[in-house]
Amino acid sequence: MNIRYLILGAGPTGLSIAHALLSYGVARDELIVLDRESTPGGLCRSQDVDGSPIDIGGGHFLDVRRKEVLSFLFRFLPRDEWNEYDRKATILINGKEIDHPLEANIWQLSIDEQVQYLEAIAESGSVCGLPMPETFVEWIYWKLGERIANNYMLPYNQKMWSLTLEQIGTYWLDKLPDVSFKDMLHSCLERRPFGILPAHGHFLYPKRYGYGEVWRRMGEALGKTLVLNCPVSRIDLNSLTVNGLWTADRIVNTIPWTEWLRTADIPPNISSAVNLLKYASIDIDYKAEHLQSKAHWIYEPRSDISYHRMLLRANFFRGAKGYWTETNVTRSGKEDGFRHRNKYAYPINTVSKPTAIKSVLEWARGFGIIGAGRWGTWEHMNSDVAVNEGMRVAKELI
Repeated sequence: MNIRYLILGAGPTGLSIAHALLSYGVARDELIVLDRESTPGGLCRSQDVDGSPIDIGGGHFLDVRRKEVLSFLFRFLPRDEWNEYDRKATILINGKEIDHPLEANIWQLSIDEQVQYLEAIAESGSVCGLPMPETFVEWIYWKLGERIANNYMLPYNQKMWSLTLEQIGTYWLDKLPDVSFKDMLHSCLERRPFGILPAHGHFLYPKRYGYGEVWRRMGEALGKTLVLNCPVSRIDLNSLTVNGLWTADRIVNTIPWTEWLRTADIPPNISSAVNLLKYASIDIDYKAEHLQSKAHWIYEPRSDISYHRMLLRANFFRGAKGYWTETNVTRSGKEDGFRHRNKYAYPINTVSKPTAIKSVLEWARGFGIIGAGRWGTWEHMNSDVAVNEGMRVAKELI
């Protein structure tokens, strides 16, 4: 079967590309979307557990800042089917919940602790005018000081990625909250946050469903254009034929490039680049207990606790019970109740990633293959960014 566009993966990016192409006038019989799962949505799929939804990829929420993305998604799940919340995330420091980010909220600690944190940041390299280092660990000390580094940032990242932190690059750290020593001092004096704070200040979550509902509806609206339960088994690069069934003018790849190693004849230099792309696998575990907290999610940096984050679903889904945890699979204990394992959860920003993914994307374009989304570009993307990416790629294709 000959088609114009074949999209691998029905996550937020793949679904958005498909619907954007249709809105540009591409005929349904010119387009195919393939996904190995029985339900569309990728990491944003939801499953009912103990009477309420769990998002199997961890906590996913719809940020309200991108109005064009909201308009796009409201076509499938209208605005009146969402609740809006003021974001609340916290960090457990010495058994006490402190609002995130820590550097903007140390005023919530005791006076003695505030002085210790302020003293540490005042002695940091970024405050003392030292040149910015090129390694991740040194950068954390340079930017945030010894106390925040040792009590939160380094142990948390070690838990989440479960690899040697010297392998992590620094090129992505501009995405972190930017809170200066002056901002920290100001916040302690006025007892409120200062500085450039994280995204998701406000977010939307469905009233009656898990977050996966919007993607399920998007998949349903594609009809026969979406083929589920269809893992990719073979890709012929010369003819752009997938599984021996569909031959495309262009392929858009949103699945992990590491899956291409077993499905396509990739040259050794590109195989080597793909093998440099690292990822974290995460277990999502449901806990029936009720936690006394107003947070939507809680970060846990302690090394003796296996999980790194808790999602309190009762605080963003009315009538829900319990919470769920996220744990790197290398730290997971024995399964006790509901667990969902995501082999591909987070791309890791290693030192070697930028060069490796550039090589892969340039090679793929030579065959008429475009990488898009979290796994196609090996870039961590929130779902609103992934939708925006899908809309951009569709416009580029047209």
